[in-house]
Amino acid sequence: MIEMMMIGAVILLLCVASSKLLYRLGIPTLLIALVLGMLFGSDGIVGIQFDNYELARQLCSFGLVFIMFYGGFGTNWKAAKPVVKPALFMSTLGVVLTAALTGLFCTMLLQCSIWQGMLIGSVVASTDAASVFAILRSRKLNLKGGLASLLELESGSNDPISYMLTAIFIAVLTGSQGPGAIGMMLLKQIVFGLALGFLFAKAGVLVLRKINLEIDGLYPIFTVAIVVLGYSLCEYLGGNGYLCIYIIGIVLGNSKILHKRYLVHFFDGLSWVMQIILFFILGLLSFPSQLPQVALPGILMSLFMIFIARPASTFAILSWFKVPFKRQLLVSWVGLRGSASIVFAIYVMASGAEIGTDLFHMVFFVALFSISVQGTLIPWVAKKLDVVEPDISVFKTFNDYQEEGSAQLIEVTVQDDSPWANKSLMDAEIPEELLVVMIKREGKVLVPKGATMILPGDVMVLSGDRSVLLSVGKGVLPDPHPKEDAPAQESEDSSKM
Repeated sequence: MIEMMMIGAVILLLCVASSKLLYRLGIPTLLIALVLGMLFGSDGIVGIQFDNYELARQLCSFGLVFIMFYGGFGTNWKAAKPVVKPALFMSTLGVVLTAALTGLFCTMLLQCSIWQGMLIGSVVASTDAASVFAILRSRKLNLKGGLASLLELESGSNDPISYMLTAIFIAVLTGSQGPGAIGMMLLKQIVFGLALGFLFAKAGVLVLRKINLEIDGLYPIFTVAIVVLGYSLCEYLGGNGYLCIYIIGIVLGNSKILHKRYLVHFFDGLSWVMQIILFFILGLLSFPSQLPQVALPGILMSLFMIFIARPASTFAILSWFKVPFKRQLLVSWVGLRGSASIVFAIYVMASGAEIGTDLFHMVFFVALFSISVQGTLIPWVAKKLDVVEPDISVFKTFNDYQEEGSAQLIEVTVQDDSPWANKSLMDAEIPEELLVVMIKREGKVLVPKGATMILPGDVMVLSGDRSVLLSVGKGVLPDPHPKEDAPAQESEDSSKM
């Protein structure tokens, strides 16, 4: 046990230390965790023997729960709303089209049955949210026309569809369920996933808004419990647990709740830990000596997806939304395959479905090729297509963004007829771009919290962008008193609660 703890600590330290170099190169930091897993594995230097697909499936499933939750929790719905329709079509119909085209190609390439080919296509049909997020953030790569939001929303929400397709074709190949049962399974996956997702999300918002816990550290524990319970109950009832927790993440992340800033930071860190562990396990499970055997079909499969399957599904969908040609090219390029595809391949291996090929190592190779080659070239491709918007921060598309620019402080006296009077900070319609620094009341200074009531006569000290503060001073609230300018600070934290 002590040895495993030491190994785990060393892996985390190496991943953190390598992040500086890899971030600058635009390569996802998680690639080092994958490589470390290969070095520590059976064929590696350390030689840890690990080939238990069922245990790997369970561990990776647990990690994906928090990765997918944070994919929704960190998405800024306000920024994503203008592109929500094309993004959702890409994450649903786009996944189906990609799976179908790739499945047909695999049928011919691997000389397998159509059902086996479709299963392989389903496994690799979704894009990797963690890699997309990491590259956009590391290179501060904002894109024109809301493309960053579109890619983030698509990559964060398309794993449940790929998971459903994988489950369907596993059932077909194993003969465990007939056509009617498969149809019912699909219906239950969608209905229970959506219904329980919204139910748990609304319950979580209600509790986080109304109950003031004495210990701040209990808020993330409560949220973790909501996420785990939502996923496990949904899976127990036959629903799509990944869809459920993504819905929970979207709703919670875009609601006014207590300690949202703290929760964003907590789940960001937890998500990174889970991703590192997940990628390390995937690397540990692999046998690098077997990769040369799948290299040729893996490269052909990767090239087919990059230049045919992904562009075909992208143009078929985004053309209906009149997205410019160059932007469609960029979206078709940012179709990175990653951890979810490898985990779904483990699902297939653990299910006992007959594939007739080394599916795990093939998908492993495809993901490795996609992250290292395709992912590294994203900034270059975006600049060549002239879709980069340098004057706007990409962090605006995430929930942990705070408006940049010349910051200023003002004091505002709350009058009896103020729209903020007699409301809590959480319920008052205070612009998201403003931060309530303190409240002065009867000679005392109050540290504002989400549940703090705003009373007539209070003097609120506000911080934020000058243009927003000016709007406050032009009639939203009377009697603004500008204070000295504060130095501009770049921050990635947008929530004031």
